[in-house]
Amino acid sequence: MHERLTLPDWNELAGSDDRTLPLLGTALLIARDEYPQLDADHCDAQIQAHVDHLRAQVEALEPWPQKMAAINRHLFEEVGYAGDSEHYYDPRNSYLNEVFARRLGNPISLALVQIEVARRLGVPLDGVSFPGHFLVRLPVDDGVLVMDPFNRGRPLDEDELRQRARPHLNGETPDDRALFQILNPATHRAILMRVLRNLHGVYAERDDWERAARSADRILRLSSDNGDALRDRGLAYLKMGYKQGARTDLARYLQLNPEAQDAGPLRERLVELSSGSLRMN
Repeated sequence: MHERLTLPDWNELAGSDDRTLPLLGTALLIARDEYPQLDADHCDAQIQAHVDHLRAQVEALEPWPQKMAAINRHLFEEVGYAGDSEHYYDPRNSYLNEVFARRLGNPISLALVQIEVARRLGVPLDGVSFPGHFLVRLPVDDGVLVMDPFNRGRPLDEDELRQRARPHLNGETPDDRALFQILNPATHRAILMRVLRNLHGVYAERDDWERAARSADRILRLSSDNGDALRDRGLAYLKMGYKQGARTDLARYLQLNPEAQDAGPLRERLVELSSGSLRMN
């Protein structure tokens, strides 16, 4: 019988190292912020159902790329997981319970499904924090096989990877060393923080400052001195009218990043906050 899934505690995650930080459990914890009645066991059971369906087929195959092809075929062709191209920035694409229910997601949420299924089947799939769209990677004899979860796990060759990276590198094409570094496996903490950054960006764009602040706060539960998250939560607090929280976060951000490009304007805001002259807009 499959064990029940116990979600971690937000207050304990900062002290967890990347080897013990649970990927699926923390991703579902993120979703529970938005869906308090989320049934973690039901979500876990859906992953396990994919695994049970695939086990005999995957175990009969020898090379990892063939195993991965079988996993992708099941997830993307038989079950029907797909990238939500029509409503890419729908926040539901970042919440795993909604990904399971709708069979739609963004690159990183679909990668999370792939990774969890593959690893339970003994296939060492990792995430890649590639600029732009999140990818996954699988070790092969002569290097790594890189795949795009947003496009049904389609393999990507070196030329396409270089072209995809260029717009995020000031138009420069990465050389072999730079590309190798970009393709390093992402830690669990890095993956979960990217999920939360995506959510912060979506909610900030919608002027949903309470949820934007929550997303930044959750990043800080994973990495307590993350400068960007301190700034983002502080600015969201400003929009919400929570001046004390804004003052604390922005002061800490400037302490950690005194030479940041936005340090000047933020110092001015801190002075206004301290003097009580800040105008909300």
